[in-house]
Amino acid sequence: MPTMADVARSAGVSVATVSHVLNGTRPVLPGTRQAVLDAVDALGYTPNTLARSLVTARTRSIGLAVSAISNPYFTEILQGVEAAALHAGYGLLLADPHDDPGHEQKVARLLHERRVDGMIIAPSAQPGELVGYLRRHAVPTVFLDRLIDGADAAVGPGAPRFDQVCAESAGPTARLVAHLAGLGHRRIGLVAGLPGLSTTRERVAGYRDGLAAAGLPLDDRLLVSGNSESAGAERATAALLALPDPPTALVTANNAMTLGALRALAGNGLSVPGDLALCCFDDFPWADLFSPRLTAIAQPSRELGAQAVRLLLERLAEPDRPPRTVRLPCAFVHRGSCGCPEGPERPGAAPHTVPSALSEPLPVPPSEKGTAS
Repeated sequence: MPTMADVARSAGVSVATVSHVLNGTRPVLPGTRQAVLDAVDALGYTPNTLARSLVTARTRSIGLAVSAISNPYFTEILQGVEAAALHAGYGLLLADPHDDPGHEQKVARLLHERRVDGMIIAPSAQPGELVGYLRRHAVPTVFLDRLIDGADAAVGPGAPRFDQVCAESAGPTARLVAHLAGLGHRRIGLVAGLPGLSTTRERVAGYRDGLAAAGLPLDDRLLVSGNSESAGAERATAALLALPDPPTALVTANNAMTLGALRALAGNGLSVPGDLALCCFDDFPWADLFSPRLTAIAQPSRELGAQAVRLLLERLAEPDRPPRTVRLPCAFVHRGSCGCPEGPERPGAAPHTVPSALSEPLPVPPSEKGTAS
C-alpha cells in the first residue's frame, strides 16, 4: 500500500508537509495543499489510523452507550451523534447498556478498552458504579438525556469533570397538564417513567406544577409508573381505568408508554379523545398517523446528539474547563388527541417539526390556564 513517503515524493514536498495537510496541524499554502491532496487521490493513499493513534494517544473514536436503540427517540439522537462525529472526523462505537447498572459498567469498560477518546452515555437510574469507573480511569464523558444527580456529579480535586446535555422536561410536562386543564379536565393522570431517572423526576415535578398552576388537587392515585416501557404503561393505564373515579385525561411520559396506554384504552373499548383525552411526551415519526393524531411534546433529538459531541470535543480540547450542563427547549405539537379541533389557525398550534437549540421556549397561550414554568 502507498505510504506517506510515497505521497511526499509524488507531490514534491516533505513527509512533514503531507502530515500537516492530512492532520490539519499547521497551515499550508493552498497550492501545496492541493498538490498533496492530488497525490493522495492518485495513489489511493489511506492514512494508517492505528499508527497515528500510537503516536498521538488518540483514536479519533467516540463510544456511545444508549439503551433501547430501537426506540425512535434514541435512534434520532444516534443520527445526531453520528453526523456531528463524522463531521469532526471521528468514528463511533455503539453499545446498549439495557438500562442495567451492572451491564452499563461493563459496556463502559469495553468501550474504554477499545481506547475511545471519550464517551457519550445515557445513564441508568443507578449510575454509581458507572460514574466510579469513569472517575477512576479519568474517561472524558458527556451524560446524555438523563442527568446524574448532585452527589454523583460532584467533583473533587483532580477528579474528571462530566458535562451533561438534556431536553427540558418539567416545563413541557406542565404545559401538557395546563393544556388539558384549560379544556376543562379536572382529573388528569400521568403515566410516569422508570423511577430513579432524572427525566422521570422532572416530568413528575412538571405534572405536579401543572396541576398546582391550574388550581387542581393532586390525587396520588392518578400518578402511576409505566417503567418507561410499553407493557408497563399498558398495565398502569389499565389500573387507572379501574379506579372508581378514573381520569378523563392522560399524559404519557415517553413514546413507548404512549403505545402501551393506547393498547389499554383499546382493550377497554375506549376511544381517544371521546372517552379520554391523551397528550404525550415525545413526538415520533408516526404520531400524526394515529386517529386522532397525537398531541405531543417534541424533543430536539438530533440536536441533543450533536450537542453531546460538541461538549465532548470541547472537553477533549480543554480537559480542565468547568463542567457544563446544557438544556435544550422542546416544542408543543398540537393535534387532535387532546380533544380540541386541529388546525394551524388555533392559538397555540405548532408545526410538526423537531426544533433546534435556537427554538423559542414553550409559550402558554393566554386562553389556557396554568403556566409552563
